[in-house]
Amino acid sequence: MIPVEVAYAKPERQLIVELDVPEGTTVEQAIRASGILGEFPEIDLGRTNKVGIFGKVVPLNRALRAHDRVEIYRPLIADPKEIRRKRAAAGKPMKKGAGGR
Repeated sequence: MIPVEVAYAKPERQLIVELDVPEGTTVEQAIRASGILGEFPEIDLGRTNKVGIFGKVVPLNRALRAHDRVEIYRPLIADPKEIRRKRAAAGKPMKKGAGGR
């Protein structure tokens, strides 16, 4: 058995489930075993939601390694490239991150 985590977050609620799974368990199998789909019925693994491990998108059939954190991503509300285009067209300055440096 190997320890893994499955995580999903919404603006108002976050859930991280720690579980032990057999070696060779896939991302999808871990998500289903975590029970997170019952907590968040809006998750659609086959279509809407992408998944990743530590911020890197991976396929559902990827085998997990010990201490992997499976992350379920929410779909983007707006296309970042389109937002940048609109800001540039309106002459608004781009923000360079937090801290104001």
